[in-house]
Amino acid sequence: MLPTAIGLGDAMITLLGSSRGCGEGLTRRKTLQAGGLSMLGGMFGLPQSAVAAAENAKPQRPGKAKSVIMLYLLGGAPTQDMFDMKPNAPTGIGSDFSPIASNVPGMDVCELLPKHAKWMNRSAIVRTVNHKAGCHNPMASWTGYPEPLPSIGVVQDNLPPSMGSVCEYLNTEQGGFPDYVHMPCMLGWGQHIRRAGPYGGFLGRQYDPLFTECSPTAAKVSTSQYDPQIVLGTPQLPNARLPEGITLDRLKKRQALTRQFDDALRRPGIGEEFDRVQEGALSLLTSNRIRNAFDIEDVDPKVRDSYGRTLFGSSALIARKLVEEGVRFVNVTWDIFATRPALLDGVGWDTHSKNFPILKDVLLPVYDDTFSGLMNDLSDRGILDETLVVVMSDMGRTPKINKTGGRDHWTFCYSVLMAGAGIRGGTVFGASDDQAAYVKDNPVSPADICATIYECLGIDPDMQIPDSAGQPVRIRMGGRVIKEILV
Repeated sequence: MLPTAIGLGDAMITLLGSSRGCGEGLTRRKTLQAGGLSMLGGMFGLPQSAVAAAENAKPQRPGKAKSVIMLYLLGGAPTQDMFDMKPNAPTGIGSDFSPIASNVPGMDVCELLPKHAKWMNRSAIVRTVNHKAGCHNPMASWTGYPEPLPSIGVVQDNLPPSMGSVCEYLNTEQGGFPDYVHMPCMLGWGQHIRRAGPYGGFLGRQYDPLFTECSPTAAKVSTSQYDPQIVLGTPQLPNARLPEGITLDRLKKRQALTRQFDDALRRPGIGEEFDRVQEGALSLLTSNRIRNAFDIEDVDPKVRDSYGRTLFGSSALIARKLVEEGVRFVNVTWDIFATRPALLDGVGWDTHSKNFPILKDVLLPVYDDTFSGLMNDLSDRGILDETLVVVMSDMGRTPKINKTGGRDHWTFCYSVLMAGAGIRGGTVFGASDDQAAYVKDNPVSPADICATIYECLGIDPDMQIPDSAGQPVRIRMGGRVIKEILV
């Protein structure tokens, strides 16, 4: 039987949970807790599989993009009011807004996206994305998985991993930067929901993203769900400080002490993955590079203003700093804050009511600032040609405007935008019908989008990874690369 605590000098190593024998494997309840490391390890997740990345990953190949920044518009962004406007559609279908010309003939955008219009020469719009995975299901976007889920908050352990998790799976750097960061908070945190999608899935929780935390604010609390405020704030690293009384030298001594007991707690194959968790946690405490990447106080005020001093804008600015440091996949979500810290934005892009006022007053101006600020900043710093920017949503919205002036859920046709590295600018792929309701030609699945992102990153979409039963699965989930939008 293993003891529940071992005292050694001024250090204490605590074994949580039962005293079950080592032969039964390492579980979350048998994780070593050592000083400040215990506060951080859960953020990186604990291993669910003993399979090492190198065993099944095919060699990577040259890709145009070194990194991806994904701007995720949670709730269902309306393509009819953004990138696929139908000015001749009947009353009750068409947008209240007018299209304006961009810097590419034939690639008109909404009049409320004037800054966006200047970047169409570096962008491709895929207008025919559709899926049958159900409404408000981000799994399809992040993984390409085409099936509905039994519930919004389903545990993802036996489901496919996100694209960012695959990048982390291929990351061979130990104790350094993570290759996958998700901002500004755990997906759904502001609604007390843990939404599926951005996780390591059957690869194991050690490949979950580094989730940041935030303390969102607004000028006032919303009066109702459909009275969204502009959400302010800055993502923060969770618990990225040493506990009081613990010096860096003392922490490293505790880490060395912990390692002396690791072998006794692991069965063969698990040790490397457990090291990844501990070293990732330690890096947050000891790396100035990581802390500096999240510090935007010294950024030129004009640059900060260009992104918009919102939670979404500040997250995108930090994303730029992270990709400069070599982080491979950064997700910036426009999340919903309905129940915590208070009702600030209870709708996000889920505009069942007051679609046009919400788009005009909040959604489109804030998005326009952030997208344009990000593209300008990447270009000015000479890294747009190596950074892929993706704008996507979990679904689209109905062509028909409902009785409360909103658009409802719609998965049959919507748009995804890609820009920057690897993208053939000034390109439109696919066409919708005259109401942007259904696909007219060249249908595209979320799995196709994921396969195309992998291709841009130089990751073979046919690469196989082990599922929860140890069987090989191709990461493209049946998707095909949309070569028509790539250079």
